[in-house]
Amino acid sequence: MDERPETELISIPATPRVSTPEIQTPSGQRSPRPAGQKSSTAWTPTSFISPRFLSPIGTPMKKVLINMKGYLEEVGHLTKLNPQDAWLPITESRNGNAHYAAFHNLNAGVGFQALVLPVAFAFLGWSWGILSLTIAYCWQLYTLWILVQLHEAVPGKRYNRYVELAQAAFVYLSAGTATALILIGGETMKLFFQIVCGPLCSSNPLTTVEWYLVFTSLCIVLSQLPNLNSIAGLSLVGAITAITYSTMVWVLSVSQQRPPTISYEPLSVPSSSAALFSVMNALGIVAFAFRGHNLVLEIQATMPSTFKNPAHVPMWRGAKVAYFFIAMCLFPVAIGGFWAYGNLMPSGGILNALYAFHSHSIPRGLLALTFLLVVFNCLSSFQIYSMPAFDSFEAGYTSRTNRPCSIWVRSGFRVFYGFVSFFIGVALPFLSSLAGLLGGLTLPVTFAYPCFMWVLIKRPPKYSFNWYFNWILGWLGVAFSLAFSIGGIWSIVNNGLKLKFFKPN
Repeated sequence: MDERPETELISIPATPRVSTPEIQTPSGQRSPRPAGQKSSTAWTPTSFISPRFLSPIGTPMKKVLINMKGYLEEVGHLTKLNPQDAWLPITESRNGNAHYAAFHNLNAGVGFQALVLPVAFAFLGWSWGILSLTIAYCWQLYTLWILVQLHEAVPGKRYNRYVELAQAAFVYLSAGTATALILIGGETMKLFFQIVCGPLCSSNPLTTVEWYLVFTSLCIVLSQLPNLNSIAGLSLVGAITAITYSTMVWVLSVSQQRPPTISYEPLSVPSSSAALFSVMNALGIVAFAFRGHNLVLEIQATMPSTFKNPAHVPMWRGAKVAYFFIAMCLFPVAIGGFWAYGNLMPSGGILNALYAFHSHSIPRGLLALTFLLVVFNCLSSFQIYSMPAFDSFEAGYTSRTNRPCSIWVRSGFRVFYGFVSFFIGVALPFLSSLAGLLGGLTLPVTFAYPCFMWVLIKRPPKYSFNWYFNWILGWLGVAFSLAFSIGGIWSIVNNGLKLKFFKPN
């Protein structure tokens, strides 16, 4: 055996010799270089292996390195993986694909918040409503592309979670979204029961809190699925139900006779300052409809990634399909809902308007099916929005114990999280009525932070168009967040929203 120092197993790649007319094949043999082909000095995945170790004859170490050479040519790079990632729900399984990405993005991108878009149109009117919705959609699509590209912005490092990318600037929203889903899901289940039961309902129906508890229990049962890839089927169900009920609510609304007192003029307010605040609150509602960016990196983390097949390719392919369908849901709901109800739209959104104006003219079965689909969508959305929280719980446990969570520990975390969200929902039952304020507070996560990250991580040339464009978008997002939040607070004060703690309707 050649007794050379072990440090020579990996050597600095030498500059390829241009004078040789031969190239080396993976088997170690040499073959003539095609006529006219120039030698390349570019780095290859195996250039760090000393050529003398690639001989087919010799020690077992040489054979291992031969196999490694073929593997590296296929894989392209060795990402620095944290062994702890194999124990956590988001990165436990890395067999995701473009289809899973489409399911997850669509499930996260369309939800109950889309149903309140016609409320914003009641304050903005046709022109400004459509314009603001279009700008918000394009802006979100651009920042989504940024996050997809930043997933592996640093060679050898995968940012698998939004919190890793945004660091201190990140506002963790999963728990708040899960609580809002419990409120919407529980209230919708209550209405579904009332529609199905009709006049035959018992004299002692379940209270609102009890419906919250029923919905939470269903969420906890479904949350026992181990990782993000394992809920791809639930995300598919959520995507299908979102598309279906979004289509049903606006089709049913426009197919019915419009209220006789309908008007499409923006709601009148007593002063110009009040009008400004109303517009800011309405724009906050539009911004609230475009949540979901805190899940982009988590979804992409479930995919394998190599130099030859980087994860951003299937992720972006799936995201484009998802956002096509998201547009097909959001725009018809907003435009069709405003056409059907105008400024008579209740603050609860188009679903409440459908129940209030047409509960007697629409067949009970069709109306009940619409509400049931909303419940299914809320159940599936709860799973994907809760997964980052489950991941954080388990990351803390595994970092302290240096071992994966047992099935009992994992189940305990998820039961605890579900009932904490339930308790918050009971304590703050008005949370789902704060769409404008929540939209303003959460706007930077969607519209501002990704632009700042692009400048700070990618470092485009200073004073270039790319540099100016992202800085301007980022600071506009921060300014809009402040303005929309103020508008949301004004709306709460002006409308006299009663903050009844621990008193659900």
